[in-house]
Amino acid sequence: MVSAVVLRVTQDSDLPELTGGDSEFDDWGPREPRRTIARSDTAGPGGLTIADAASGEVLGSVSWHWVHWGPNPESSNPMIGIWLKRTARGHGVGAIAQRLLVDKLFTETETNRVEAHTDVANLAEQRALERAGFTREGMIRGAQWRRGSWHDDYLYSILRPEWRQQTNPSATTAR
Repeated sequence: MVSAVVLRVTQDSDLPELTGGDSEFDDWGPREPRRTIARSDTAGPGGLTIADAASGEVLGSVSWHWVHWGPNPESSNPMIGIWLKRTARGHGVGAIAQRLLVDKLFTETETNRVEAHTDVANLAEQRALERAGFTREGMIRGAQWRRGSWHDDYLYSILRPEWRQQTNPSATTAR
């Protein structure tokens, strides 16, 4: 059983364990094994390994890429994703890892918003996002091509003032 979770820079030795593709929500068709390590800084797209804090066991990975809601840099925000090994699922690891990633993104950037989305049928990920402090905003119809067809997703977000309030309940919501 995992007692604590950490996010750490991915190492070459992690790559064979970060396989993906073993859940119905992660079936993107045949793909090459990971051969490169994602960048860990938040200036562009990146990723980190999720590990058990005590044993160092690789549990999965988190990633982010930047999306734009307008042409100016202030209208950019990270969209996050997660993959967990089958043995790490159902133990709260996903909620903790995603919250740690949100903390990193709000601490290291000026973004006002962090987004995530998940298949409308992926109830476990919906619960994990909500436990991590995200709010469901609505359905994104036919947005994701997977397993030979288009799928609807739910869009989630957490805003900087919400994160600040959750991190420090006595904090004001002013930026």
